[in-house]
Amino acid sequence: MLPVRWTPMAASSMAEIVEYIGQFDPVAARALRIRIDEAILPLSDHPYLFRRGRLPGTRELVAHQNYIVVYRVLDDFIEIADVIHARRQYP
Repeated sequence: MLPVRWTPMAASSMAEIVEYIGQFDPVAARALRIRIDEAILPLSDHPYLFRRGRLPGTRELVAHQNYIVVYRVLDDFIEIADVIHARRQYP
């Protein structure tokens, strides 16, 4: 079982998403945050469960129809690299 760690960029992206949605619907913002947090739980036990990422060395978890969690499987932990909107041009 590998621990999951968020990069500062991923934490910032998540905070910006929740803050933006929260301006219009605080309940939806909180629900999205919970949904994304719950979606990454399986990574600890099954780090290769989700598809290979568009960038080398990454994987992508579709946590919500509009949000993708980009992560890396490292030797000692899972690194959440970013949370992106599905319509955002990436990479």
